[in-house]
Amino acid sequence: MTLIDLANPTKFLSLTARVLPWLAGATAILLLVGFYQAAMAPDDYQQGATVKIMFVHVPNAWLAMFVWGVMSLAALGTLVWRHPLADVAAKAAAPIGAAFTFLALVTGSLWGRPMWGTYWEWDARLTSVLILFLMYLGLMALWRAVDDPSRAARAAAVLTLVGAINLPIIKFSVDWWNTLHQPAAVLRMGGPSLDKAFLIPLLVMAVGFSLLFVTLHLAAMRNEILRRRVRSLQMMQASQQAA
Repeated sequence: MTLIDLANPTKFLSLTARVLPWLAGATAILLLVGFYQAAMAPDDYQQGATVKIMFVHVPNAWLAMFVWGVMSLAALGTLVWRHPLADVAAKAAAPIGAAFTFLALVTGSLWGRPMWGTYWEWDARLTSVLILFLMYLGLMALWRAVDDPSRAARAAAVLTLVGAINLPIIKFSVDWWNTLHQPAAVLRMGGPSLDKAFLIPLLVMAVGFSLLFVTLHLAAMRNEILRRRVRSLQMMQASQQAA
């Protein structure tokens, strides 16, 4: 089955029905292994046991940006390539991305309290991630506010592409400005600076949360396709009754 075949909603539904149980199983196994490894990881000599918040915070922070990147590609699919499932993919991803961003903010605040002495600081990294969360909420509100699906899709796609400007700001904020947030410790020049006792559980958790996103996203896309089919049937019945 090619990518062109997947543009057909019926074939997409058929494929995801077969794939989702396997994805869900793999996600559960990886997350269980990751949480076990995180629990067994040693305490940090400076941060103590609070360092283990990293194993949840960092994957959620990565995915907060990654999901917006996925939505930006979907926005191009809507505006440029007119892909029939592009808007479905973007709309289904928004609530998931908002949840990851919210978890990143909450776990970051819990991690920051013992390290910085405060739950929140208006520095560049924290503020830009908060803006990302608000943009997710704005997109979700836009889809609900516009009744015409095609108009809502185009407006949301434009807003998504404009909002993508925030992604490099989040990524490089710790390099461009003096912030409380620590610099990158995994994706950095010269390789990761983390010890393997922390790096391996972190990577397992990152893959587990990434599979969680894929699983939830495909399931949400299925629900959105079915919801739109129901809406189309209801509109057809209403027009027939009016005629």
